[in-house]
Amino acid sequence: MGRGKLRIYLGAAPGVGKTYAMLSEAHRRVERGTDAVVGFVEHHGRPRTEVMLHGLEEVPRRELTYRDSVFTEMDVDALLARRPAVALVDELAHTNVPGSRNTKRWQDVEELLQAGIDVVSTVNIQHLESLGDVVESITGVRQRETVPDEVVRRADQIELVDMSPQALRRRMAHGNIYKPDKVDAALSNYFRPGNLTALRELALLWTADRVDEYLRQYRTDHSVSTIWSARERIVVGLTGGPEGRTLIRRASRMAAKGSGSEILAVYIARSDGLTSASPKELAVQRTLVEDLGGTFHHVIGDDVPASLLEFARGVNATQIVLGSSRRKNWQYIFGPGVGQTVARDSGPDLDVHIVTHEEVAKGRGLPVARGARLGRGRILAGWLVGLAGPVLLSLVLTNFGPDLGLANDMLLFLCMTVAAALLGGLLPSLASAAFGSLLLNYFFVQPVHRLTITDPKNIVAIAIFVFVAVSVASVVDVAARRTHQASRLRAESEILSFLAGSVLRGDTSLEALLERVRETFAMESVALLERASEVDPWTCASSVVTSTGKPLLRPEDADVDMPVGDNMALALAGRVLPAEDRRVLAAFAAQAAVFLDRQRLVGEAERAQQLAEGNRIRTALLAAVSHDLRTPLAGIKAAVTSLRSDDVAWSEEDEAELLAGIEDGADRLDHLVGNLLDMSRLQTGTVTPLIREIDLDEVVPMALGGVPEGSVTLDIPETLPMVAVDPGLLERSVANIVENAVKYSPDGRHVLVAASALGDRVEVRVADRGPGVPDSAKDRIFEPFQRYGDAPRGAGVGLGLAVARGFAEAMGGTLAAEDTPGGGMTMVLTLRAAAGRPPVRPDLPAQATS
Repeated sequence: MGRGKLRIYLGAAPGVGKTYAMLSEAHRRVERGTDAVVGFVEHHGRPRTEVMLHGLEEVPRRELTYRDSVFTEMDVDALLARRPAVALVDELAHTNVPGSRNTKRWQDVEELLQAGIDVVSTVNIQHLESLGDVVESITGVRQRETVPDEVVRRADQIELVDMSPQALRRRMAHGNIYKPDKVDAALSNYFRPGNLTALRELALLWTADRVDEYLRQYRTDHSVSTIWSARERIVVGLTGGPEGRTLIRRASRMAAKGSGSEILAVYIARSDGLTSASPKELAVQRTLVEDLGGTFHHVIGDDVPASLLEFARGVNATQIVLGSSRRKNWQYIFGPGVGQTVARDSGPDLDVHIVTHEEVAKGRGLPVARGARLGRGRILAGWLVGLAGPVLLSLVLTNFGPDLGLANDMLLFLCMTVAAALLGGLLPSLASAAFGSLLLNYFFVQPVHRLTITDPKNIVAIAIFVFVAVSVASVVDVAARRTHQASRLRAESEILSFLAGSVLRGDTSLEALLERVRETFAMESVALLERASEVDPWTCASSVVTSTGKPLLRPEDADVDMPVGDNMALALAGRVLPAEDRRVLAAFAAQAAVFLDRQRLVGEAERAQQLAEGNRIRTALLAAVSHDLRTPLAGIKAAVTSLRSDDVAWSEEDEAELLAGIEDGADRLDHLVGNLLDMSRLQTGTVTPLIREIDLDEVVPMALGGVPEGSVTLDIPETLPMVAVDPGLLERSVANIVENAVKYSPDGRHVLVAASALGDRVEVRVADRGPGVPDSAKDRIFEPFQRYGDAPRGAGVGLGLAVARGFAEAMGGTLAAEDTPGGGMTMVLTLRAAAGRPPVRPDLPAQATS
């Protein structure tokens, strides 16, 4: 049994006709004899959609009870037992009612597909998980029901159901989507023309990317190497030279002539790292192409024309833009050049544009080899061994040594050449080989003491010696260079791994990064400079300066500057860096810019969070004022109006009851206003505790004045140490905690308030026998304007515990919630203990009941 096929109708907004299109397809399949059934289709009261259900078999839904309400969901078990060929399942992103077989409907669909049942489903673009933030920024509505993009991407077929915003709004106005009482609100909010246009563009772009994936997969599966011009893709070949900006702008103008065109700038770097490209210029060109909506690619390849063509065909490009060669006329003796080679080998399906520029025929220079930097001492030692060594060896062999034979003499001279190569590199070793051959000829080849050779065999021997010496010297020099390059690359990799690690950990500040730059390159001053635009002056975002360094205010003041885009640069002072160090410096510069952006984003996020929290609190405050504060005011107003009524003769008992109601309402109002003021003080940071040492039994009993008598049991031992607190804040915190516990305690069950010492802390535990709070909600109950469970309106604005925790933390303590053994909740207030213990006072009871 194979896996079923999934077909999805994708829409930009509700009402475009996804469900209607799905039901139309079902009717067509049934007419062709396909066994198609309706697993779940929601017509939302739309008459045209409801009519389309007629004539289709519907699998009965499953009824589920949740919070005393009955809901219906798709019956997966019934569908699996029915085993149709095709099942219609609407609203793929739907969240099932708790108690269902799966949490999400797309998981139900996955089971049907695994059972070999084909599924036709629907989903809107705003329900794709990756687009949640984008849709929220467009519409202002956060989609709670989402489906992973991968689920939709795995579909065998995706069909876009498209409709213009004007047509969709007309359909809405005619009542074909929502009921008439909701039309005006929908048209002025979610269904605004701008929202619908943006959502439609999202749907079109997402579908286009999916089609592009299908095309790439098909070309890969069928080994298609020719260009299919389904979309204009323009590849810009960059060399790192100044002409790159002209090429990028030219490609941008070409792309603007066709809708949906793409620009891909590519730089081909040789695998050996030898290049004449300017890192500064490449960084500028990368920024330029990204600003113009293109992408920048860095490709490694020794054969530049072949690598460029391979990249272009790999991305299914249709055009290549190259600059006219900067070579001088005589430099063409080395080959035809990249432009001519690419144009010759591109084939008929790939157009090559050669663009002229100001640098044509001005010369491009040859790549500069970055060889081993051996140092002056080693180079001098190499020359000394290469020249003086053969002389000393000749003196020893002619005056003191035995006759070893020409072959052995040549081996000894060859050793000198190898030693010169190891110490000083290629040039000292070549000089040693040439000088050594002359000494061999003069002292050891017949006739001696003459620079002539009579025996042809000796001529061959000398030639072989020179060849072997030069070859060995070259090999040794290349090995030394490669060793140096490997060491340098290892150091670079360690530095780059540090940068990558700092990004992943997020624990390095911008100042620490600049200090690392200064240490790495042995600089005196490092500064990250930026400006708002090209005409504005430079400002220093951050800098690190040693005692001998000077502050850097402009890139021109630095010995080295590394641009990061057009309006940011990393400036260094102390020495001029060699070219091979600029690659790592570019990575540091890019990372510094990222750190600066991240710092600013963090600051903006914190400010946004504060604003959002302030808006949330203001909204909740308005709700509290509109109901919770008006309730006691309404009771007071009613009682006062009754007392002032002249047409009713109130008895003394009635008057006393009305006055008691006024007093109770005033007390409740005072309590609510007090909590609001306390929360306002906490939010604005104006709570300044006056810490002093005091006994708990002096404060806690005073906090019980607002609860009924006999509802609280106190257990405050006399031997407890004193606590360092603000008595007023502590009393307010304990009062709020106890009042909350009494409110949720069952009738006849006391709230226990107990205290104990634990090291340098004192814990006050307030335990009740109420319904308790699950672990997932224990932190949420301390948030402002939160009331857990079914607390009645008028029971408070939900600030008591938030104020209590705020005051506790202001005094250096903590407040947390725990489960009470046997049921209920315990609030644990932890306070700092004072250094000494209070004197024992036997006249105070150990326990009291309030």
